[in-house]
Amino acid sequence: MRNIVTIDLGSNSFRVLVYDCLNFKPISEYNQVVGMADKLIQTGEISQDAINRVITAINDSSKKLGYDPKDAICVTTAAMRMAKNSNEVLSCLLKNTGAKFNIINGKEEARLTLLAVKYALKREKLDSDNFILLDIGGGSTEIIINIKDRYFSKSFNFGIVTLTQKYSTYTDLINDLETKKIDIKNFLSELDIEENFEKFNFVATAGTPTTIAAIKLGQDFFHYDKEQVNGTKVKLSDLQDCLDIFKNSNEHELLQLVGKGRVEFIEVGIYIYRAIFEVLNKKESIVLDDGLREGVAINQCLIN
Repeated sequence: MRNIVTIDLGSNSFRVLVYDCLNFKPISEYNQVVGMADKLIQTGEISQDAINRVITAINDSSKKLGYDPKDAICVTTAAMRMAKNSNEVLSCLLKNTGAKFNIINGKEEARLTLLAVKYALKREKLDSDNFILLDIGGGSTEIIINIKDRYFSKSFNFGIVTLTQKYSTYTDLINDLETKKIDIKNFLSELDIEENFEKFNFVATAGTPTTIAAIKLGQDFFHYDKEQVNGTKVKLSDLQDCLDIFKNSNEHELLQLVGKGRVEFIEVGIYIYRAIFEVLNKKESIVLDDGLREGVAINQCLIN
């Protein structure tokens, strides 16, 4: 098998990758905001509007990238794990597009994302042995401690979309994040390891870290260059700089910076990112664009 296609249907984003298994590198990709978790907190279900947006994205990406959805390796994550109507949604997607999605749990999501990040760190000539990985999703947040050939992971049941929908005030959000910081500290303290986390690199992936890195580099949503973003070091102070930029930007400027369907979530993402910085007592993190869809592709290439 030379080329494969993987689809990552997240709580907010839909991402497709055509991947070269012989050379282990991406050929083409497609990204679209579909808002799967829209109103999920209130209703407990994936809405028909969200389903329609996913169907449109699958069909559109199929035409643009030239793949057959029935041949793609499709995974979906937190929103579908939470939704009461997930089976009906998956049946609808299969019937209307031919794409057969597999709901993966937090452990598998972490394993596949970690696989992609380890490959990416080697590509960027960075330490791929000892690091802490943060993956901020729409419906969940994964934290992974990698120590050479072993790792420890936990999926926390909060993300940029679900927290945005849950809280309408800054105070309530911050108070909840303080509680979540305790949960994360407990997870880290209970690990049966002797290594000193202070010496571990802090690596972050997903839309919030890459957006901050892009803004730091002078990019916006419409001029995003992942080759430059990969390996960028984001400092804790850069998060506050972004919050200040958002505070002083109008709606059009925000849309230009972060893209349609992401404006309302990115600020919450920054607060989550900052909370993890504080838990880990880190001053900077290495940002990578690689994530779940790349991990699914690499995993499939290794199997075949």
